[in-house]
Amino acid sequence: MGVGKGTTARAFAKKYGIYNIDTDDLIESKENKEVKKIFEKHGEAYFRAQEQATADWIEKCVDGTLISCGGGFYKVNNLKSLGTVVLLDASFDWILDRLKTAKNSKSKLAKRPLFSKEKEAKKLYKEREKAYKEVADVIIKVKGKSLIQIIDEIAQKCNVTTTTAETN
Repeated sequence: MGVGKGTTARAFAKKYGIYNIDTDDLIESKENKEVKKIFEKHGEAYFRAQEQATADWIEKCVDGTLISCGGGFYKVNNLKSLGTVVLLDASFDWILDRLKTAKNSKSKLAKRPLFSKEKEAKKLYKEREKAYKEVADVIIKVKGKSLIQIIDEIAQKCNVTTTTAETN
């Protein structure tokens, strides 16, 4: 949560000329409400079921597209069949600082229901950290790197060029 998946995905897609979809955006569109409201009204289990349904749809219907996933999406049972899993890796403190110092920090923090309580968010981070690294095909350390450096490293590690992206 908050490491910059969406920002990185949009920049990568633009630079390499590929489509990009965000799983949280798909769920919000389907449910016609924000993730935070889905959590409030239906709970986390319901939201996780929506993530699995989204993963199933992506597996059947989407190809040649960069998928930016929500923080809990790593639990879907068909993740590996969706493509190369790239982890943007950073410490909890770096992520928290990034969120708190962003121009729109209030809205960034407000839209993350699992980040509303810092101690609980840190506990969740520690729980997920190992699992993220286990499912990742590629791990990119983001601390101290510009957005351009991050997307270029992803492209290099995933063997993506402008030419390859145009043929997907």
